[in-house]
Amino acid sequence: MAQQILQVNFKFNVPREQYENTVSPMAQDFAEVSGCLWKVWLMNEKESEAGGLYLFADEASVEKFKGSELVASVLSHPALSDFSIKQFEVLDKISRVTRAPLAATVAAA
Repeated sequence: MAQQILQVNFKFNVPREQYENTVSPMAQDFAEVSGCLWKVWLMNEKESEAGGLYLFADEASVEKFKGSELVASVLSHPALSDFSIKQFEVLDKISRVTRAPLAATVAAA
């Protein structure tokens, strides 16, 4: 089974500081998602757009995550809109040549 990347982008309508204060407590919830190896949090303040890149162990883990209460809470948040959710299979062999971070975990700071 190939690893999967989930790319999520959305617009936000609150100041950046408020956005970060709102999502920071959720970081541990995302860290505990079964099958999710890592998440990178994204921000384009100029365009009022944020999102995340996730690496999942397999497609089944992505599908379970997309149907979770955690995702439902994000999708229904009143400060967030215009979601784009895209799923990709990782091309492992050539990604390793370019040093993609495909390891299972990275140590927490």
